[in-house]
Amino acid sequence: MKHLIDIQELSTNDIQELLDIAEDILKDPVKYSEKCRGKKLATLFFEPSTRTRLSFEAAMYELGGNVLSMASAASSSAAKGESIADTAKTISNYADIIAMRHPKEGAPLVAAMNATIPVINAGDGGHNHPTQTLADLLTIYCEKGRLDNMTIGLCGDLKFGRTVHSLIAAMARYSNVKFILISPVELKVPSYVKKDILQQKNIEYVQTTDLEAVMPELDVLYMTRVQKERFFNEEDYLRLKDSYILTPEKLKNAKSDLSILHPLPRVNEIAVAIDNDPRACYFKQVYYGKIMRMSLILKALEVL
Repeated sequence: MKHLIDIQELSTNDIQELLDIAEDILKDPVKYSEKCRGKKLATLFFEPSTRTRLSFEAAMYELGGNVLSMASAASSSAAKGESIADTAKTISNYADIIAMRHPKEGAPLVAAMNATIPVINAGDGGHNHPTQTLADLLTIYCEKGRLDNMTIGLCGDLKFGRTVHSLIAAMARYSNVKFILISPVELKVPSYVKKDILQQKNIEYVQTTDLEAVMPELDVLYMTRVQKERFFNEEDYLRLKDSYILTPEKLKNAKSDLSILHPLPRVNEIAVAIDNDPRACYFKQVYYGKIMRMSLILKALEVL
């Protein structure tokens, strides 16, 4: 595994190996504290990020490595018109591995085609976010003890939500997984996700606008925010942004062992009152994200 651009590049065996490494890090972090000594991670973020960028940087530091950080396009030569290909070729001379976020779909793939070091896609437009998906998988795996035999509800912006698209692609490979897709009509899962993943693999799924009606069925509820930055029309954003707000009242018929996930940042989708509910896993998810990125860096750099 040199690069990671799309979660579908990883087999279930690859994912299990990353989960196993992550579990071992959780048990014995000191064992890994010097594994990347002398190695450098370049974080190239052409789009705002808090958790993803800092978790990559924290992951590398906790492995004993160092970080070269570019936190915005304005602070790079992209502002002067430099191409992604040239940026990747240049950074390959400075670092050992690249984590890239870019608003244009396919930009990390272009970087991977031109870099001489591993490139990890940290999010490209509304397309893919494979490391968030790996964090989600580790969260579900640790909370449920399995990745099969469950019903997953995905709620909110399912049209532009790259985390949703990647999670569907990953979980569709496991047996007896059912998806319930909860969104306004305007923000339904794109047809290519349904056609190329769900229908092609004969995965059971239901589309609905009613979260409370399906709540009793769910083993995992994955909430997402309506992303203002993906809208061309502010009126549409304002009309849809509060379509689903998870409150304690809406959980009254939920399973006692429901796991509530959210890729964050949260805006209004989950009431703060739920934060102390034992079913709330979204801040654990942040921690698991750092651990999984440690696992991924170790695997990509072949320093296990």
